[in-house]
Amino acid sequence: MKKLLSTLATTLVLLVATGSSSFAQKFGYVDSEFLMSKMPAYAQAQTELNTLSSNWQKEIEAQKKDLDKLYRTYQAEEVLLTEPMKKKRQDEILKKEQDIKTYQNKIFGYEGQLFKKRQELTKPVQDQVFEAIEKVAKKKQLAIVFDKSGDLTMLYTNPVHDYTEFVMEELGLATEDRNQTAQKGSVKTVATPKTPAGDEADVDTEKGATTPAPRTTRPASRKN
Repeated sequence: MKKLLSTLATTLVLLVATGSSSFAQKFGYVDSEFLMSKMPAYAQAQTELNTLSSNWQKEIEAQKKDLDKLYRTYQAEEVLLTEPMKKKRQDEILKKEQDIKTYQNKIFGYEGQLFKKRQELTKPVQDQVFEAIEKVAKKKQLAIVFDKSGDLTMLYTNPVHDYTEFVMEELGLATEDRNQTAQKGSVKTVATPKTPAGDEADVDTEKGATTPAPRTTRPASRKN
């Protein structure tokens, strides 16, 4: 969804640069982070992802304990072993270490099981939000809709162009009181468990989300 909105943003920039008359068309923006944070299905998906992530990490920790035990046993018995026996034990330890790294990358690496499971659980919610945005855009006759929480840097936003609340209504999530803006941050990620100290496995894992300062509340004014 953000990729599409970024493409639309690029289109607007080109229209401004060329002075096209199409720039007179209406545009607006929404806060996808805020919208996602209000979706019960998304919160449920995040809980499930955190549980899976924690269980997978426990499996890896158990494997590392077995590796450590194997290595300590080797150290204690090394003086009693023949060279062929030492070589066999060393190969076992090396293979165990490589297997752990492979499994860790399979779970937490780029396009690993956690990544795929996140896509599986969050895509239906993202599609639902996008469909609601599309409906609002058609009702309000908007040519372009930006994502305020996306990659596009918005140095100034006039609340008159904020259609987030209309999307909330479309999703059936609006309340009598004006909704508060979600905290700034990547709500589409789940925190990856920390790798224990001393682990030098070269695994391409995704960064966990941080909790930054909250953004300001939305103005009370509404447009027709």
